[in-house]
Amino acid sequence: MLVGVSGAQGFIGGWVVDELISKGHQVVVVDHLVRERDERPEVETMLADVRDRNAMVELAAHVDGVIHLAAILGTQETIKNPHPAAEVNILGGLNVLTACDQYDIPLVNICVGNYWMLNTYSSTKNCFERLCDMYRKEHNAKIANVRCVNAYGPRQRAAAPFAPGKVRKIAPAFICRALSGMPVEIYGDGEQVSDMVYVGDVARTLVRALESVNNGIIPSRTIEVGPEQSATVNQVAQAVIDECMMQGHDAVEIVHLPMRPGENAGDKVTADPQTLWQVGIDPDSLVGLSEGIFKTVEYFEENRGITWNTPPSF
Repeated sequence: MLVGVSGAQGFIGGWVVDELISKGHQVVVVDHLVRERDERPEVETMLADVRDRNAMVELAAHVDGVIHLAAILGTQETIKNPHPAAEVNILGGLNVLTACDQYDIPLVNICVGNYWMLNTYSSTKNCFERLCDMYRKEHNAKIANVRCVNAYGPRQRAAAPFAPGKVRKIAPAFICRALSGMPVEIYGDGEQVSDMVYVGDVARTLVRALESVNNGIIPSRTIEVGPEQSATVNQVAQAVIDECMMQGHDAVEIVHLPMRPGENAGDKVTADPQTLWQVGIDPDSLVGLSEGIFKTVEYFEENRGITWNTPPSF
């Protein structure tokens, strides 16, 4: 297949492109900003914004299927100004959806694990997920929704003060602090559950879902990617600290901050991994938290001074 990947320059997008190529597919990287051009012969680049309806129709006319990842991210970062997220996550998504439906090609949409939370990111992503469900029901559209909990792994971008990223993600935040000898900061009491899923498993599921829909097997339920065994945020932080110690670093303490806007104490962001069977993936094949944290800490250790660094004032 020739597959268009919107938001392909992002963290998950890069892994999806790699997974598609490993499965023998060709790729059209679709993004409004090309940070680094992929020179592999299997990859073409389309400079486009999902908010451009005509560009999305042009994309759908050119490819055999689309994996839609483009979005405005951020839990607390988008609350004060919801307009960009609404325009990209809902209207931009609708441009992709209607274009794929026009040309009767398969679409796989990535959804968020915390879809029920009252923040801009969750609300806009959930709105588009429901639009996809409606199109599958009312238009018989070739669509699969893939809902992921917290994706993490090598190549994820760190935020300030370690790197220029604007959105704080759990794994880079915890790992950069632990490797820098700084206390690991947790919002709230840390007993909330925010399940983690290795990014390679997310990419594998997205590609498998596209192949399934292309073969006429359309999942009746949203596919959820996440572990069978949940962990609290405190447990994830401790796993990071323990792995950093295993790699020769000193232990650091855990400190608790006020709960950030858009989330509540006691929230449980989990997945039903049994839904993975819809696309032939055994939940037991997912990378476990210990192995995933090991790979991710190793990556950040090897890329200190390249993709991130300890702030000079510390």
